[in-house]
Amino acid sequence: MNPEAVLEEFRSAGALLQGHFILSSGRRSPTFLQKMTIFSDPARTERLCKALAATITARFGKIDIVVSPAIGGIVPGYETARHLGAKAIFVERDPGGPFELRRGFSIPQGTRAVIVEDIVTTGLSARECLASLKGQGGEIVGAACLIDRSGGRGEIGLPLLSLVTLDIPDYAPDAIPPELAAIPPVKPGSRAIPTK
Repeated sequence: MNPEAVLEEFRSAGALLQGHFILSSGRRSPTFLQKMTIFSDPARTERLCKALAATITARFGKIDIVVSPAIGGIVPGYETARHLGAKAIFVERDPGGPFELRRGFSIPQGTRAVIVEDIVTTGLSARECLASLKGQGGEIVGAACLIDRSGGRGEIGLPLLSLVTLDIPDYAPDAIPPELAAIPPVKPGSRAIPTK
């Protein structure tokens, strides 16, 4: 699947949004990728994750375990693992705490693992995921995502593969360009959902 076909999946799902968005980091952007719109469609998710699995295999060879950061990485991690013939596990955290493997998950000696994310913006979630895997017996060979919106600048500490690399601008809240400042901001991500 070429990059334009991947972007068309996002466009046709209504998941490539334009406006003034507050990202989970607090930074502002004129573009937002609403990945959960993609993941609510199993056929679309399958097409994208099958392509990601092929990209992973071409670069890293046989993979035994896919590990993803919860919650956003669970669906693409599982579906990519299915196409790799690999096991799918995830790291999770208590609110405010670091990621950790739970539920009896492990990466045993002699296994090869890859981190699978949905969208990479700064690479922070993938870096935190990688840090939580220190001390596991297996080898973490790389990371992969559907879209790298950092323009290739997201530093993970591993080789990062993506189906598409975009250079989407984002701005500090006090450095928003006038054309963006003229649009009312919205926070579409899950971190804006109030908790009970």
